[in-house]
Amino acid sequence: MNLPLSPNSWQYRELNARTPGLNFLSHALIALVEAGEPVVAGSADLQYSNGLNTFASHYPERYIQFGISEQNMVTAAAGLATTGLKPYVATFASFLGLLCCEQIRMDVAYCAQPVRLIGHHTGISLGFYGTSHHATEDIATMRAIADLTVVSPADGPQLAAAIKASASYPEPIYFRIGRGREPDVYPVDTPFTFGKAIEHMQGDELTIIACGMAVHPALEAARTLNAAGHSVGVIDMPTIKPIDHAAILAAAGRSRVLMSVEEHNVIGGLGGAIAEVLTEEGAGVRLVRHGIHDEYSLIAPPTHLYAHYRLDAPGIAAVAREAMAARGAA
Repeated sequence: MNLPLSPNSWQYRELNARTPGLNFLSHALIALVEAGEPVVAGSADLQYSNGLNTFASHYPERYIQFGISEQNMVTAAAGLATTGLKPYVATFASFLGLLCCEQIRMDVAYCAQPVRLIGHHTGISLGFYGTSHHATEDIATMRAIADLTVVSPADGPQLAAAIKASASYPEPIYFRIGRGREPDVYPVDTPFTFGKAIEHMQGDELTIIACGMAVHPALEAARTLNAAGHSVGVIDMPTIKPIDHAAILAAAGRSRVLMSVEEHNVIGGLGGAIAEVLTEEGAGVRLVRHGIHDEYSLIAPPTHLYAHYRLDAPGIAAVAREAMAARGAA
């Protein structure tokens, strides 16, 4: 019996259609190959979930299907990098950032190999897959590894820009991306610089510093609050390591309260990185860390989880109001 080829499967076609943000990954890698870069890509049996099937169809000789063998994939990518190739490998962030921690530390970062590690479906975006597939500790794990850059793009266009910028970046990178359904924040071809924050608006009462999927709802929340008479700013912090000290300190000097927003445990993530900067520099400003408050996330559809953990726009606005009210009372 002849089974249909997987690209013709309605399920895989639906994945590509419903996750347009992930198409930017393949398109950016294709652009790098066309520019002459020695790019190779690989995935652990998830090329349809991360969009690399498009790259594989264009350049099958440059794509490696590792199967459900994530740790081997990372080690193999480090080996490929020693030959002068530029490997980009992707799998669920819960597996890449946690299961593969040892291989990332020893084979990639310690050996200074310019591997690009792409952890997709971060945070609680896998919903019903549950705790084993929710990645709410990967920022903390990855940013503790020496010589490893950690990047959390807000949308598809920013991901593509960061992927293209990574072609000439000397150090290994952990990219933390969503599930491909995030609304666009940036237009296509917006420039990207590693280590630089992007200030969207300034606020005297409070500044929200967000990363990844939290940037879009943070902007919506700030617009709602400002329309109600508040003064709230928003900073996108796509590079969590090395973090933009100057942007954090500027916001601390301008706003009475800072508030980090991330789809991650509040311990060790973006909020922790900001707290380290504020403490080291002696900046006397209150920081409210908003995210998953040191617990294992529940099992539910992603949209319900975002609402439950107040990571949607109304939830972020509510937490911001509480933070401003507490500061006012103090």
